[in-house]
Amino acid sequence: MATATTIPAAPQNPPVRGRRRVAPTPSLFPDVPHQRDTEPGALLPPGSAAERVGIARLAASSPCADAKRGTEYFLLPVRSILNHCVSDRVPFEWTMNPYRGCEFGCRYCYARYTHEYMELDTADFERKIYVKQNAGPLAARDLDGARVQGKHIAIGTATDPYQPAEREYGATRAILEQMAERRGLSVSITTKSNQVVRDLDVLRRIAERSAICVNMSITTLRTRLARRLEPRAPRPDLRLEAVRALREAGISAGVFAMPVLPGITDGEADLDDLARAATEAGAQWFLGAALFLMPSSQKEFLPFLDKQFPRLARRYREWFSKAVYPPEEYRRKLSARMAELRKKYGLGSRPVEPRLGENAHPQLTLTLDLRAPEHEPMKAACAAQAIV
Repeated sequence: MATATTIPAAPQNPPVRGRRRVAPTPSLFPDVPHQRDTEPGALLPPGSAAERVGIARLAASSPCADAKRGTEYFLLPVRSILNHCVSDRVPFEWTMNPYRGCEFGCRYCYARYTHEYMELDTADFERKIYVKQNAGPLAARDLDGARVQGKHIAIGTATDPYQPAEREYGATRAILEQMAERRGLSVSITTKSNQVVRDLDVLRRIAERSAICVNMSITTLRTRLARRLEPRAPRPDLRLEAVRALREAGISAGVFAMPVLPGITDGEADLDDLARAATEAGAQWFLGAALFLMPSSQKEFLPFLDKQFPRLARRYREWFSKAVYPPEEYRRKLSARMAELRKKYGLGSRPVEPRLGENAHPQLTLTLDLRAPEHEPMKAACAAQAIV
């Protein structure tokens, strides 16, 4: 079991209650507009390589649909919108990711490595967004197969389905519309965006015939800190309001407090405040687990630490040069703390199985339990399967 010398947490924007500024609490941390021609024989975009294969070739030949806010959007032709996840670490077999890349630009995002499949730099993850073409028709075809009956489909395992691109391209909405036409499905959506409430109408229709739940990801309630960690994601308070709106609409919803960043978001008061806020918003479950930092993510996150949290940078390098997780002792203590918070506020330890509509067929229970420290590879393993 790994141990480490305790070092103080970085005091970043302590929460304010009334007029009194509260000091930081102890941390667990030890010391589709215009499209270009894509017909056979068409010219490839500048810098593309004809010898590329698979998703890299598709990405290189994808037409640039638009560019704004310093981000380019490409239309990616795919064969399927449904991805089979073969990992034994996850409670579902199928995933749907309408986009590749994510404009939210979360500094710690594990999914950056998926851009490497397209022979792109991990820094392009938030600057080059690939919109999967024909998401609606492909979903209609994929969902008609018997293979998804009785199986859970997770939306948002590799990129956020409600990132800014969704406002213009509507790929997620197109998929949900197809789900609303079917019965007996089991679906979950994981997002950092309050934009999910835009689709309350279609979520209600899905809930009438199938089981659906929404996991809202919130790492901290401190707005300034959230802006540094997740530059383009909606504010934490907006996400909590989205949870409230979902619950008032009868949609099962909970909060994913993950990743928990050692020395940054793991203060006792910070986690307690987040659990309490989740309860007040009507969340049915509250899950949290420690940072999972793959080498591709380290290239972005560690330089960020050097600038923003220099006192923590050395310890992070010591920990993550040997593994993609913090030491086992840290994860064990964090798991115990999360269990205490769930007990204190009466929150569940896993997504609640939604009540099915009267016309729905029985479904398997989604036994998603992220109390184990090994939870995060479930997304990574599925993301690796989501090549096209």
